[in-house]
Amino acid sequence: MPGESVLVIEDEADIAELIRYNLEAERYKVSWAETGEVGLRKARQERPSIVLLDLMLPGVDGLEVCRRLKADADTAGIPVIMVSARGEETDIVTGLELGAVDYVTKPFSPRVLTARVRAVLRRQSAAPIDDEEPLSLEGIEIHPGRREVSVGGAPVELTNSEFRILHFLARRPGWVFTRYQIVDGVRGENYPVTERSVDVQIVGLRKKLEGSGDLIETVRGVGYRFKGD
Repeated sequence: MPGESVLVIEDEADIAELIRYNLEAERYKVSWAETGEVGLRKARQERPSIVLLDLMLPGVDGLEVCRRLKADADTAGIPVIMVSARGEETDIVTGLELGAVDYVTKPFSPRVLTARVRAVLRRQSAAPIDDEEPLSLEGIEIHPGRREVSVGGAPVELTNSEFRILHFLARRPGWVFTRYQIVDGVRGENYPVTERSVDVQIVGLRKKLEGSGDLIETVRGVGYRFKGD
């Protein structure tokens, strides 16, 4: 939201200036770091609302910067949008796996980037979701307190793991989660898991939801999301 601070970690001055100009026009406060080392130091000192991070930086590259930000308790909660000319699927997946909330490829539209920043900050400032609050989405009714799910009024029997995965995804319709983010969300950090085990749970969940199972979408190379806006 306007008035919040943005740290741009970008070694190309003209790109950094383009980003700064457009964000300041929307009343964001913008600071700039042209190396990963300086960016890490500024992130710890300034505690920006969000970080826009290039991957191809001199010295400490963007992936390592993201890794260190997420490993530091003081900066782990700062959302990171990666902005890079590296647009291969493996680069995007790696960035998201490291904890980035979004990935924008160069060349980019300044208006689109600004909209992405606005959307992330809006989600960050949203009130926390009550985990016990019933959900109703696309004909699926989810009641966390009673561990009950129904589709079109008909009850659906799910295992505890299937229920928790469905609830986790449905709380954030449209958001994409990696397999490991799903596990962290439903089992807790560092719970031992393989990608295959998450896939198996999703297959079983879709089958039990029958015609509504396609609301759980596969995002190729990344993970899963509950269909939404």
